[in-house]
Amino acid sequence: MSAEQWRPESFRGKPNAQDIRYPDEAALADARDRLSRLPPLVTSWEIDKLRGLLADAQLGKRFVLQGGDCAESFADCRPDRLVSQLKILLKMSLVLILGSKKPVVRIGRVAGQYAKPRSSPTERRGDRELPSYFGDLYNKPEFEESARRPDPQLLLEGYRNAALTLNFIRSLSAGGFADLHHPEYWDLSFLSRAELPASLRADYARTLEQLGDALRFMEALGNASIGELSRVDFFTSHEGLNLEYESAQVRKVPHRDGHYLLNTHLPWIGERTRALDGAHVELFRGLANPIGVKVGPKTRGEDLLQLLDVLDPKGVPGRMVLITRMGHDKVQDALPPLLATIAREGRPVLWLCDPMHGNTTTASSGHKTRSFTDILAELEGAFAAHAAAGTILGGVHFELTGEDVTECIGGASGITEADLSRAYDTLCDPRLNHAQALEMAFLLARRMRA
Repeated sequence: MSAEQWRPESFRGKPNAQDIRYPDEAALADARDRLSRLPPLVTSWEIDKLRGLLADAQLGKRFVLQGGDCAESFADCRPDRLVSQLKILLKMSLVLILGSKKPVVRIGRVAGQYAKPRSSPTERRGDRELPSYFGDLYNKPEFEESARRPDPQLLLEGYRNAALTLNFIRSLSAGGFADLHHPEYWDLSFLSRAELPASLRADYARTLEQLGDALRFMEALGNASIGELSRVDFFTSHEGLNLEYESAQVRKVPHRDGHYLLNTHLPWIGERTRALDGAHVELFRGLANPIGVKVGPKTRGEDLLQLLDVLDPKGVPGRMVLITRMGHDKVQDALPPLLATIAREGRPVLWLCDPMHGNTTTASSGHKTRSFTDILAELEGAFAAHAAAGTILGGVHFELTGEDVTECIGGASGITEADLSRAYDTLCDPRLNHAQALEMAFLLARRMRA
C-alpha cells in the first residue's frame, strides 16, 4: 500500500500477531467512538519538540534515558508510586548528565504501558485453559473466565488512568523536586555493603560529591537557574500494542501536517509486531510521532532497511528510534552488522540499548529474573560495538521502579535468588529496583566519562 493510501483505519485487515478478539463488537465500537471524542493526552507541539531532541541525540548532542514499569497496572495509579518512579528517573538523569556532559532527554514508560505481548494466546493451569493476561488494557490478571475475557470498557479505563497519571506528572515536573538537588539526602544505603569493592565505593562517592558541588554552584547562581533545573521536560512512551486503543486517538491537528497519535509522545513497535505487512507497521507508518522499534539478535540489516523504507521513507531526523535488545551473550556478534548496514546507507536513526529484555532467566524458584551483571555486560557490549563502528549509542532503555522490589539479582544491593520472593511485585517481567537503577546510572556515568 502506498503512502498516499494510508488512513488511520487502513491497518484493519492486515495480519496482527497479537490480535485479541473482543466478544462484543458493538461494545467495542462504542468504546472506540467514545475514545475518539475525548481530549488528547499529549499535544502535537510536545511531540514535535521531542522529535527535535531525539534528532540532537542522533548526533551525540544529547543522551536519552527511557525507563519505567514493565507493565503498568490501573491499581498502581497512586501518588506514592508515581513520585518514586519519577524521582528515580530524575536522579539517574542527573548522574548521567554529570557523566556524559550532555543534556539528558527523560522518557518514561508511563501513562499507557497497560498492554503486554504474550508468546501464547492462552494460559493453562492444571486442567484449566483460559486466555492469557495481556495487560489491564485488555483483561484482568485473575485466573477466572470473567476476568480474562477481553473487555472494551478497559480501553476507557486505560485512558482515564493515563490522564490522571499525566496530570500528576506534569504538576510534579512543573513544581520541581528541591530535594533532588541534595544528593546527601538520597537513599544510598547500598553503598555501605561490604561486598562493594573499595575502588568502586570511592568512585561512587566522588561522583556524588561532584554532583553536589555542581548543583550547589547552580543554586549559587540564583533562583532562576536552579528553578530551571528543577522544572524538567518529561515525555511519555509505551508499546503501541492494542490498535483499537491507539487508532482511536489518532488525530489531525490544525496548522500541522499529518496525523498525530495523541495518547503518548513516543510509541514503539515490539519484536513480535514489526512485520512489514503487519497491522502495527501499517498504522505507525502514517503517524507524525517519532517511532521506536525493538530490534533483537535475529534481526538482519536488510530487515531494518526495509522497515525504515516503510516507517521513515524521507529520512526525517528524530523520527526513528531503534531499541536493541540482544542479550549479553549475543550483543558482540549481533549488533555490529546492523550498525554497519545502517551507517553504510546513511540512515538517520537514534540507537538505544535495552539491556533488559534479552537477559531474562528463570530462577530455581520459578521466578523470572535478570542478573545485574548480565544487564551491565550488554550495555558494555553495546558501547564497544558503537565505538568500533564509529556510530553513536544515543541512550538506554530500562525496566525499573522506584520501589524496593526484589526482582533482579545482583548489584551492590546484594539481592540473591533466595531474596526474590520477598518483594516480587511485577505484573510481567523483572525490574531494577531503586538501588539497582541508581547504581546502574553511576556505572553508566563512569563508562561515559571514560
